[in-house]
Amino acid sequence: MAVETVSKELSSAQKEFQSLLNDNLKNFSIKEGQTVQALVTEITPKFVILDLKYKQEAMISIDELGKELEKIKVGSTIPVYVERLESFKNELVVSYTKAKSMETWNKMLEAFKSGKEVIATLTSKIKGGYVANCEGLHCFVPASQLDIKPLHSVSHLMGQPLKFIAVRVDTLRGNISLSRRALLEKSKDEDTKKALKNLKEGDIVEGRVQAIVDWGAFIDLNSVISLLHVSDLSWGRITKPSDLLTLNQTLKVMITKIDKISNRVSVSVKALTSSPYEDLDKTYKVGSIHKGIVQKNMDYGTFIRIGEIEGLLHSSQISWTDRNPVPSKYFSPSQEVSVKIVSIEKNTKRVSLSYKETFPNPWKEIEGKVGTVVEVIINNITDKAIFANLDNGLTGMIPAREIHWSEEGQDLKKFKKNDKISVKIIELKNEKLRLSIRQAGSKDPFDIFKEKKWALNSIITTQVYEVLKTGVKVSIDPEKKIIVMIKKNQLAKESADARSEIYTKGNRIDAMITELNLASRVVSLSVKASEIYQEKSLIAKFGAGAARSGATLAGIFQKALGKTPKMKKERKNKKED
Repeated sequence: MAVETVSKELSSAQKEFQSLLNDNLKNFSIKEGQTVQALVTEITPKFVILDLKYKQEAMISIDELGKELEKIKVGSTIPVYVERLESFKNELVVSYTKAKSMETWNKMLEAFKSGKEVIATLTSKIKGGYVANCEGLHCFVPASQLDIKPLHSVSHLMGQPLKFIAVRVDTLRGNISLSRRALLEKSKDEDTKKALKNLKEGDIVEGRVQAIVDWGAFIDLNSVISLLHVSDLSWGRITKPSDLLTLNQTLKVMITKIDKISNRVSVSVKALTSSPYEDLDKTYKVGSIHKGIVQKNMDYGTFIRIGEIEGLLHSSQISWTDRNPVPSKYFSPSQEVSVKIVSIEKNTKRVSLSYKETFPNPWKEIEGKVGTVVEVIINNITDKAIFANLDNGLTGMIPAREIHWSEEGQDLKKFKKNDKISVKIIELKNEKLRLSIRQAGSKDPFDIFKEKKWALNSIITTQVYEVLKTGVKVSIDPEKKIIVMIKKNQLAKESADARSEIYTKGNRIDAMITELNLASRVVSLSVKASEIYQEKSLIAKFGAGAARSGATLAGIFQKALGKTPKMKKERKNKKED
């Protein structure tokens, strides 16, 4: 019974104590995670004792306060961050460093929203940028945001208080990014706006070349950076701005445009002089020859600068003899060449030039030499022709049929490259030359057809040259340079007698010239036409009287030809003889 009574009394005391404790704690307003003001009650060699109006005092290490300890005295108040109301040692845990960080964080949030400047110090370099300490809070400064231009060294900035603005805040991760570049650009823009008040479009000012790029240059006009585009450097075509400009060079320019919204200024050098294209037709005459400098080679031609203007030398105007010239094989940049102005288009500012017209036209020179014999050098041999160079650079073609008069003489293998031979110029058409070896060395056997007895429809005596199944080849001239094929159906009037096998090489055959074209060198012969013509002639001469006397047609022929009847075999032998 005694034990139970004590237990109840203890339980009752605990409840009463718990109730009193809860009532007392209600008077304390601090909570974990809060920043509160604490009263310094004592300063010992290692700790600072603080009163937070809590059930117990808190302690902060002197090391945590650092240089701030010099400003703290007993009775001073300092901010602290409440980490734990009661640790495992039943102690109140607070932090001065975290309190200052929280205070700085709130300031940075306000600075981020308002765009105010903050002071921070670069402490170290990390991947992608730098760490900056802003009142105890570590912030990130990207390398690209440290300055307007890339810096080779930042040693002069490390440890120095610098002005920044907060450009990014990540509340979840507790990260803040700062930018010094934004402040510098803002300051620069303000300076530029002030400087622009003294400038206006059309002003001629002096500037310094600050930077050169492929598409132009940046000119410093007394703290105002302007753009000089490559197209505003000169009236002519410019390949690279560095060809005309050097760094830190001083030059006069005209302000052509000022954009007050973006504070951008455009300047021009060529605007200082009048356009050479205005009096282009007065300064330069079509047909005149000038010296120019090669600017650039393209697939279709070459751009050449003559004075202040630029003209196009089309690839078709490079060479008289090369039909597909490659400009880069003829010209190189900065080369000086003589060119002729062939056309001027003032409205479109286009000038067309010619290089080949500064030399005599070899095609004009060769016109008067058609029909003459010249010496050439072989430069190429194909299956069907020989190509040779004349001494004026032109190339002519010798077809295989123009090598020899006879058909069997068309042998190209006996000729070699670089051989020097004599040829006759037989044709010039559309800037193409046809040459002939056979006409240069001997008389044309076709000249015999210019005689009356060799005219069309004449009957001539030929000699069998070759016997074929389809007909007979005969030679017309004694030198056997003209070989003509008499087809099988043209060997006799009667089809039964039109047989090629009855002939042998060397037999003589009378045939009529049924076709003659000296221009195309075509000759056609017919034994059949010769026989028909002879029959008509005999009938016309003897047929009327012979009919009245009862004579036969065979008898009339035999009498007219002075023949007597013989056996067919004898006639055959006679014909073969």
